[in-house]
Amino acid sequence: MKVLVTGATGFVGRHVVSHLLERGHAVAAVSRDEGKARCLPWFGRVRFVAMDVYRPTDDLLAFAGTPDAVIHLAWPGLPNYMSLFHFEENLPADYRFLRSLVDAGIRHLMVTGTCFEYGMQDGCLSEDHMALPANPYALAKDSLRRFLQALQQQHPFCLQWTRLFYMHGEGQNPNSVLAQLDRAIDNAERVFNMSGGEQLRDYLPVDEVASRLARLVERPHCEGTFNVCAGVPVSIRQLVEHHIAKRGASIELNLGYYPYPEYEPMAFWGDPRKLSRALGHSE
Repeated sequence: MKVLVTGATGFVGRHVVSHLLERGHAVAAVSRDEGKARCLPWFGRVRFVAMDVYRPTDDLLAFAGTPDAVIHLAWPGLPNYMSLFHFEENLPADYRFLRSLVDAGIRHLMVTGTCFEYGMQDGCLSEDHMALPANPYALAKDSLRRFLQALQQQHPFCLQWTRLFYMHGEGQNPNSVLAQLDRAIDNAERVFNMSGGEQLRDYLPVDEVASRLARLVERPHCEGTFNVCAGVPVSIRQLVEHHIAKRGASIELNLGYYPYPEYEPMAFWGDPRKLSRALGHSE
């Protein structure tokens, strides 16, 4: 397959490109930052263009060689989930971009959504649960999904909407809890400040997330919304303590230093069975 990947140098994108190449696909990679792309091991093996897809300056599809599928990962402004620009700016720009791809003849789109689309619902969340977004980022993503589903009624194409849960690994945001913990350990700090740590979340290494996306895009007959998750609830405290043990560190946890965030429930995790069936194996 020929696959176009937007947001190719991002946290997820850099790993998705690697997995697509490992699986023998031809990749056209798009990102705004060519310097960042040149630092990645796959740079010499892809067709790369530095471009803001919201303000294209060239014929992207011609450059990409008319791809069989597009994996759209680009979305500016994260992890600021509460800003109104997600639906005031990103949403209309994102829809215009994706609509232009469909109008140009692309018939297979994979677009990343978010577990935050489920809103403040607790417990194990399957794709059958109603989307009840409770922050601007989630509202914009869920609205984009609905826009694209409406577009499908007039211009049929395969839409794979992938709801990503929590990820960790190489390239993660420097403000994420494990990145902050690594810096504290590396700086030989004695105490690590965090919340109470009782929140239950669903975590996957980003490399595994990328592997699942790369395999799913090979199955254009599998349409709809998919949870990309482990399906196992883990407390943030457990995650942190496991990482400390893995690092062989002895840093002390200052639990309760930060309040719990108001934009997410205390306990939720995903049901991965739909994606597992699509990929032909059980998790």
